[in-house]
Amino acid sequence: MQHNELIPRMRAGDQRALARAISIIETGGPPARALLAAAYPHAGAAHVVGVTGPPGAGKSTLVTALTQEWRRRGVSVGIVAVDPTSPFTGGAVLGDRIRMQVLGGDPGVFIRSMASRGRLGGLARATADAVVLLDTAGFQVVLIETVGAGQGEIDIARAAHTTLVVEIPGMGDDIQSIKAGMLEIADVFVVNKADRDGADNVLRQLKAMLHLGEHRPGAWEPPVLKAVAMRGEGSAEIVEAAERHRIHLHHSGQSAERARAAAERELSAAVQELALERVRGAPWEALVTRIAARARDPYGAALELLGESKS
Repeated sequence: MQHNELIPRMRAGDQRALARAISIIETGGPPARALLAAAYPHAGAAHVVGVTGPPGAGKSTLVTALTQEWRRRGVSVGIVAVDPTSPFTGGAVLGDRIRMQVLGGDPGVFIRSMASRGRLGGLARATADAVVLLDTAGFQVVLIETVGAGQGEIDIARAAHTTLVVEIPGMGDDIQSIKAGMLEIADVFVVNKADRDGADNVLRQLKAMLHLGEHRPGAWEPPVLKAVAMRGEGSAEIVEAAERHRIHLHHSGQSAERARAAAERELSAAVQELALERVRGAPWEALVTRIAARARDPYGAALELLGESKS
């Protein structure tokens, strides 16, 4: 299938074309950039929802339950599930696809597992590009499920319009989000496995922490909701909260602000990627050797690569 055929086929609902397109952007390079350039004008309509939280919080089960709820409402859903990568082989278990098998066979759902490739922040390198392709293919909601490292999930708040932070009782700390620094990024808090002992305590403490923060007139106040994702309980309330947040972003003007901030990040990332591609080669290897030997400093070497210094 030729690259110039992929976009029309994706937009016509061809999931094989979409899968092929995502594989191309994961590989990167000029073909990926050409594909994204063709896709970009067609994207921008999807509501991107991030789901993050500590390992064991039941994120995959919750994503499955939320997808089923959106499908009951006639909303198409694309899912990017970022799995942890082996630091030795670069491979990933890709277990999310196994856990989400119940969604298989629904043409209104597309699931793609992506390896994190060791990147910090819980997102794979090509996650944002995959979201563009799912958006281009017409999925109305795009769910991003992060690795769940707990400490470094802040990237999700930049990639998503609405961020769901998932907590569960009995994780050793009263509120994992405080330690993980996720209190500030949550648009909706979900206390999953709410049938366990201690769930009400976690709920109360989260609400108390939110009330300690600064409240600006008209600002969004993150709701704290209960869920038992294994049974689908609480899914409707979470979907409705995500939709209320989407509407709030639009009416408050934050959608435009976030779009501009995202554009700046994307441009910065693209410049970095292209710059690295262009400077890698024999001079790069020689400079790496000199830096390792303390014969050159990194900033001076960078200037040399950029042609601003030959010393």
